[in-house]
Amino acid sequence: MSENNMQSQLLAEFKEVQTSLNGHASEPFNQRRIKAIESFEKLGIPTTKHEEWKYTNTKKLVQNQYNFHPKSDITVEALKSFGLPDLKGIVLYFVNGIYHPELSDLNSAEGKVKIMTFKQAQKEAPELLNSHYGEYSDEEGEAFTAMNTALANDGIIVHVPENTTVEQPIILRMISDTREENVGSILRNLIVVGKNAEVKIAESFRTYGDNSTFVNTLTEISVAEDARVDYYKVQDESDNAYHIGTTNVLQKDKSYFYSATVTLNGGFIRNNLNLKLDGEYIESFMYGLYVPNGKQHIDNHTVADHTKPNSVSNELYKGILMDESTGVFNGKIFVRQEAQKTNAYQNCRNVMTSDKATMNTKPQLEIWADDVKCSHGTTTGQLNDEAIFYMQSRGIPKDEAIRLQLLAFAEDVVSQIKIDGVREFLAEKIKEKLG
Repeated sequence: MSENNMQSQLLAEFKEVQTSLNGHASEPFNQRRIKAIESFEKLGIPTTKHEEWKYTNTKKLVQNQYNFHPKSDITVEALKSFGLPDLKGIVLYFVNGIYHPELSDLNSAEGKVKIMTFKQAQKEAPELLNSHYGEYSDEEGEAFTAMNTALANDGIIVHVPENTTVEQPIILRMISDTREENVGSILRNLIVVGKNAEVKIAESFRTYGDNSTFVNTLTEISVAEDARVDYYKVQDESDNAYHIGTTNVLQKDKSYFYSATVTLNGGFIRNNLNLKLDGEYIESFMYGLYVPNGKQHIDNHTVADHTKPNSVSNELYKGILMDESTGVFNGKIFVRQEAQKTNAYQNCRNVMTSDKATMNTKPQLEIWADDVKCSHGTTTGQLNDEAIFYMQSRGIPKDEAIRLQLLAFAEDVVSQIKIDGVREFLAEKIKEKLG
């Protein structure tokens, strides 16, 4: 399937979406979708000729034919076979981009959090929807963002009211059911956190079946003044999974945002994490860990955009690359002219366990202010032979010495995760993959 054929298929999908609007096309929500499909048609699917996609080739992605958003009869018993952590909290399931309320558990949301599908929000909270939806995303310049805005089949809005602390985490579980055919899913989520509110959110992605899947997911997060958000993204997909995920975050004065993106498996993964620090005395943390093997390709693109004075961003991404896998890290820090007294740090560290693995890194720092403390750096290499030799001299076999070093290397990211079940699950999965 050529790039143009895939684009044509998606444009045809949008025409079907339009026919289902039933006279609601003039509403702001749907007008935005119409503008987005125009942008997608103009931009086309990016190739390696685009600077932002220089090291990530979409050719294999567009060669497949996908059935978008087919219904699935997946059961609770089948989900148990995944070995997912049994987390206490607000759990929402999406299968092939479709929300499944019968699999979900919203009991602990009552009285704390308002959770709506976009269809519900258009009726029940149009002001909330229209004041946030798409406001933190670049539909004119990003093809996959435009695709998502135009074609997202389903998704939810999470609204945490001001002065609310949500004790239980909110877990969004996205499943691709590829047992019967190649499946495409385009999913959109919006999380609005009010002033002085606090919440923990985790997104996880899994594949159920052996056929190919294409996932385009976009999450927008609004973090109001004095609010605190912990956000985790976990990817454990198949080697036939093509995943392009974007998370766009807007932070206001004195807010706190912590993110950890952990990629365990996936054939072709592109993660975009974009933070706009639009206030003073903001704290932002961007952590990442990727562990590709085989011929898996993992690409992380990040942005920390400081627009106001007196804020801090701290970023650490770590990769363990095995076999013939490839990794990409492109991290950007922008410090605008008004953003004096900014502290911004970025570090990307990678360990190669194979001579056939490849890592491409491109840290970028653009500063228009003069009273700042900023740094960026990247290292890529092999494990410390002296440390391995020392461990062997203490009776530890070489393979086990290597594994222990790699686990210690990953610990900087995993140990910071504040949802106990997620942290413990990841620790075990990483041990299993490195074993």
